[in-house]
Amino acid sequence: MSRQRSGERREEIVRLASTDGLASVEDLSARLGVTPSTIRRDLALLTSQGRLARTYGGALSLEPHPEASLRQRLGEAYDAKRAIAAWTAKQIVPGESVLLDGGSTTTALAQELVGLANLSVTTTSLTALEVLAEAEGIEVIVLGGRLRIISQSFVGPITEAALGRMSFDRAFMGADGVRADRGINEKDLEQTRLKELMMDRADHVYVLAHGAKLGQSPFHAWAVMPPHWTLVTDASAPAAELRRFESKGIEVIRVDG
Repeated sequence: MSRQRSGERREEIVRLASTDGLASVEDLSARLGVTPSTIRRDLALLTSQGRLARTYGGALSLEPHPEASLRQRLGEAYDAKRAIAAWTAKQIVPGESVLLDGGSTTTALAQELVGLANLSVTTTSLTALEVLAEAEGIEVIVLGGRLRIISQSFVGPITEAALGRMSFDRAFMGADGVRADRGINEKDLEQTRLKELMMDRADHVYVLAHGAKLGQSPFHAWAVMPPHWTLVTDASAPAAELRRFESKGIEVIRVDG
């Protein structure tokens, strides 16, 4: 293999280690079509360059993965998010109390709720609040706290304390990444702790994630999932990833749109 192709392969190794969190020799060998010994040599070189940290059986990226702002994410996978939001809104029954997490897809869901009546919506999302602030027939409750600017949502002990006094029929969660074996992936532990508390307070939990987020773990903080929950995704979701969720007994809804 040429020096150029070797360089391209190593860049792809770093990218995969960044997006998937932990890259194994076996997985990299299968994905890139080279032998495990070639992968081990690549990992040794990348480790010597300070770009990866070797782990048992694989490697972990040391390159920072920037967190996109909510404003940036609002325009990503727009049609997929609208389709997910439209399906999700139809699951809500009049008279229910629902909880909206922060995120671009939950903001799209808030837009679908405008016009509904006899509904209580509690949210940590500043953008969802902006959407619902003047919606007639909807009681809006905000879980205040420290505003996390990049995600435009509230986190912290004040948010958690308010949440502890409430319960919900349904909770709708966002995610930077979601994996069948680990749960919801986010930038920091404060976010994932809050998500776990939110899910614990709801009878039914839905994770809203378009196909590109499935199987991804760009960061290293995780929210552990409850025993039963529903993944709502779109037509772009890879079939192999959907099978991983279904094999864990997770209900998977794949929305066309």
